[in-house]
Amino acid sequence: MTQAAVGVTPALKEGVCPRCDILCGCPRCVPGVKVSVPGVKVSVPGVTSCVSPVSVPGVCPQCEGVCPRCDILCVPGVCPQCEGVCPRCDILCVPVCVPGVCPQCEGVCPRCDILCVPVCVPGVKVSVPGVCPRCDILCIPGVCPRCLSPVSVPGVTVVCPSPRRLLWSLAAPCALLTLVLTLVLGLLLLGLRLWLQIRRRSRRRKSRAEGGGGPAVAFFHPDCSAGGGGERVLWSSLRVLMSRFPDVSFVVYAADQGLTAEQILEGVRQRFNVTLPRPITFTFLRHGALVEATSYPHFTLLGQSAGSLLLGWEALTAFVPDLYVDSMGFAFTLPIFRYLGGCAVASYVHFPTVSTDMLSVVREQSPRFNPAFLSRSPVLSAVKLVYYGCFALLYGLAGSCSHVIMVNSTWTLGHILALWRSPSRTTVVYPPCDIRAFLDVPLEDEVEEGWVELGEELVSGEEEGGGRKCQSVVSVAQFRPEKDHRLQIQAFSKLLDRKGEGPGGRESLRLVLIGGCRNQEDEDRVLMLRGFCEELGVSDRVDFKLNVPFEELQRELVSATIGLHTMWNQHFGIGVVECMAAGTIVLAHKSGGPQLDIVVPYEGGQTGFLADSEDSYAAAMETILALSPADKLEIRRNARRSVERFSNREFEACFLAAMEPLLSKLE
Repeated sequence: MTQAAVGVTPALKEGVCPRCDILCGCPRCVPGVKVSVPGVKVSVPGVTSCVSPVSVPGVCPQCEGVCPRCDILCVPGVCPQCEGVCPRCDILCVPVCVPGVCPQCEGVCPRCDILCVPVCVPGVKVSVPGVCPRCDILCIPGVCPRCLSPVSVPGVTVVCPSPRRLLWSLAAPCALLTLVLTLVLGLLLLGLRLWLQIRRRSRRRKSRAEGGGGPAVAFFHPDCSAGGGGERVLWSSLRVLMSRFPDVSFVVYAADQGLTAEQILEGVRQRFNVTLPRPITFTFLRHGALVEATSYPHFTLLGQSAGSLLLGWEALTAFVPDLYVDSMGFAFTLPIFRYLGGCAVASYVHFPTVSTDMLSVVREQSPRFNPAFLSRSPVLSAVKLVYYGCFALLYGLAGSCSHVIMVNSTWTLGHILALWRSPSRTTVVYPPCDIRAFLDVPLEDEVEEGWVELGEELVSGEEEGGGRKCQSVVSVAQFRPEKDHRLQIQAFSKLLDRKGEGPGGRESLRLVLIGGCRNQEDEDRVLMLRGFCEELGVSDRVDFKLNVPFEELQRELVSATIGLHTMWNQHFGIGVVECMAAGTIVLAHKSGGPQLDIVVPYEGGQTGFLADSEDSYAAAMETILALSPADKLEIRRNARRSVERFSNREFEACFLAAMEPLLSKLE
């Protein structure tokens, strides 16, 4: 029976494997027995029973269900590569044990390289679950992986949308959500604006009941008790506005914790010789640390700007003015007061928060103004450049909200015009310099003993037996990093080395550093500078004078020989002007305001000297000390005549001309 079965080799019959030429079902088939392929009956003479049934119904036991052309297992009735028809024998391939999954590629379609789902014949656009009729590929349940259209539900033909329709189907929900969020935000901002306007009207009604009722002007200056040029602008502005507009009330947003209003005003009188004609209101802010640079060791510009938004909101909710003036350079507060508070806004810019010079320094990877790891890395420098560029864009948008823009120098004007792009609203208003007190000293007496005696109370280091005081080099600047006091000390040390010992040498010179300390950080910086003097061996020739009253500042300047300034890109330089008015020969940094506005020729005559390095400063000081009395007198005369344009009177006239249109509307 076995031998007879072996000899049976029917060719290409139903139920016969095209590769093995034996019956599909078992290697030895019995006549009259149905094979395991459904619907196929095979009858072979001489075969009466099945001796070796296969384990998988319908699978050829020799080729194990492998397509003879593609060499992959076939799914029910369909070959994934041959579209369901075996190319050798033109019959359907037998089923595999796992329906719908390609067993060779482990569930990945061999054509599309995507996960296989229940399979149908590719290329036939019929209502079959899991087939995209447009792409002719298998679809992951729920979405087509190529065109991202929904898959069909059984019995429903899938319609694959066009790319434009698909894009719209994705963008429409996003656009709708954005619109809803924008409307909610707009309503919230409108509600806040109405609430703040109600508070302003309530404040004005209360003021009228008390006999006032006029408009209110608020200055945003958290460090109003500091002794710098920005604070001089603040108090001089208040003095002139109070005198010109007696019916307007004035408020200062201050963050000087631990100080009373009386203490602040007394400090202003002593340092700036400014006395306000009538009382002023202080609104003390509790979160002044939000705008301190020390609060943000990284991304300082962004941190301070974000902090100014929060501090500005605190100020606005504490007092809603009619006119808001930013006198400290926090431009990001301007849109808050204009659009939420409904205020007229003005700004006095001392120094742009970000400038084109800063961008060029980062682009050049200068190690002097960048950390070492940043200057050595082109990638990090590029990232910082993008950061500065984005910040400059936001800064320009915020600053352009100002109705009136005042800048303190030609250098600042150029940068603000480039960033804020509001030329019609921008004007130069030089900061006030109290030069009148210095101009009373006659320059002609400088070569006499009497001119030196004006400062004899505070001048030390008298030469042996001669009676002449030593020549002093005076610096007037706040003790802040950008003032570069280290450069002053280094240059002075080099000058002492050049002068040597003996008459007219080291013992005849001294350096006096005069400046204000705003906080503990500034005081710590002074301690470090004192230590630096010890390292260089010049501590006996360097004096530090902190937060001195105006009278002492005046005495030091009129007795000095050289006025020293070392800040790179100083926006203006009030200290430089004061030195020139006092008859001191100025040696300033060759950049910024001193170069463009102050130490410039006057009627063809020299008004001072400029330098930009340790060696050039030392050489310039040596040149100044070697000048004849007549040459010194000529430079001092030119300098004094040139600084008349920086007087308090000029500042008041220019400031009123810029602010009067806004204040007139308030009345």
